[in-house]
Amino acid sequence: MTRTLSRRSLLTAAAAAPLAAATSPVFAGAPMMGAATTPFNRFKLGDYEVTTLLAASRVVGDPHQIFGLNVSEAEFAAVSVSANIPTNEAQFFFTPTVVNTGSELVLFDTGLNGEGIKAALMSAGYTADQVDIVVLTHMHPDHIGGMVNGGKPTFGNAQYVTGRVEFDAWAAAENAGFNSNVRPFAEQTTMLENGGSVASGITAISAFGHTPGHMVYRIESAEKQLIIGADFANHYVWSLAHPDWEVRFDMDKEAAAKTRRKLLDMMATDRLPFIGYHMPWPAVGYVETAGDGFRYVPASYQMLL
Repeated sequence: MTRTLSRRSLLTAAAAAPLAAATSPVFAGAPMMGAATTPFNRFKLGDYEVTTLLAASRVVGDPHQIFGLNVSEAEFAAVSVSANIPTNEAQFFFTPTVVNTGSELVLFDTGLNGEGIKAALMSAGYTADQVDIVVLTHMHPDHIGGMVNGGKPTFGNAQYVTGRVEFDAWAAAENAGFNSNVRPFAEQTTMLENGGSVASGITAISAFGHTPGHMVYRIESAEKQLIIGADFANHYVWSLAHPDWEVRFDMDKEAAAKTRRKLLDMMATDRLPFIGYHMPWPAVGYVETAGDGFRYVPASYQMLL
């Protein structure tokens, strides 16, 4: 027997539903967990595996004291508002990168401290003792801070690579962080010039300005390429959309701006993905030209195919 529901009966049933729900037990009592994200991101690049590590993240106040030192508050605010980001604070990310070539495990930069980089590696399934080569893109504290842990080398089986110009500049400056975290490894360190090789498919590119001998690296495998960009650009809007804006941490601001433009133009022209040490997590993206500057385009699924 077929039962026909009238419009009146449907409305009556709908009206009764909230009453029934009100007398039912409530199970949505899960606690608030707080904001969180993944600790690592891994993808294939040709025959290699590339893993970005979220070694740390923090909020920094008054970003105009860091970015856009040569522009007015009004211009900085207008650019920020148009990009839907606040003007009073910014989220900073610290992203060392692991490249597994199949024969070497290569770590680019070591984060803020030894415990942090060890934990970041473990989250991705690695141990510090598995690292064969540590590459230091430059000698700022957030890149060399993890070299030593508890007074001992963090990477017990590693050799080290950095740019000769960078090493020599910091060695002459008698910097405390360099003296404690880098100088002790001088005899185990290979010094590279522009075009020097870290390992098969990993080539140094001079990117001076942020520091005297700052280097970025081209990764190539099976016709796939990627740039590990370190700190040539430190913000996805304030550095990419406006590469001529001065950045407090750039030691030679004019040279840094020229380097930024040169690298961004290369990556936009060649459609090369890049990893930026301080880019929004997971720190992998592309570059497009946009007016007189560039636009950051976060990677979606391209790196998974």
